[in-house]
Amino acid sequence: MLDASRGYGVGVDAVIAWSGFVGAWLLVAGPLFQAATELDEQGDHRRGLTRVSGVVESPPRLSPWWWLLPPVAYVKQRRRQAAYRAAVMDALTTDELEDFVELSGTATGWAMVASGAFFIAVKETWELLELYEAPGWLLPLALLVMLALCAANTVVRVRWGHGVVDAKRRAAGARSRAA
Repeated sequence: MLDASRGYGVGVDAVIAWSGFVGAWLLVAGPLFQAATELDEQGDHRRGLTRVSGVVESPPRLSPWWWLLPPVAYVKQRRRQAAYRAAVMDALTTDELEDFVELSGTATGWAMVASGAFFIAVKETWELLELYEAPGWLLPLALLVMLALCAANTVVRVRWGHGVVDAKRRAAGARSRAA
């Protein structure tokens, strides 16, 4: 609600609201990018899981008929997943398991940071829309657009980084072959 009667004018309210909005979404984009970067760097940590996925047999799919009794289906599905997880963990070497635990911890940590930032961004987006007296249906649309922009930023930056490094490697390889 734009109200110039508060003494400091409409401009300050808008600047504050926009600052909160931009800051909150930067807090979402930053952890998403950092998670992608760190998980990409830890790509070798996934080798064990890749190896084990060819060794450990996936559990058979649960019959859809069990979902007529959802609590039973849920318990059966959880048991199958737990047994599969245990088989995968048993098949990993100690070093591979250590790498997996590190990778899992990194992913979980960044997911928690990004999730917390997202909730702040929801609040700041709502307050910005409220300032301009926008209809409520605009909130989910704004959240989707902003999440898409954050994800696109991450994808573009990670791909750009890979492209720069790959181009440098190709150029170095071409020079070494020419020499």
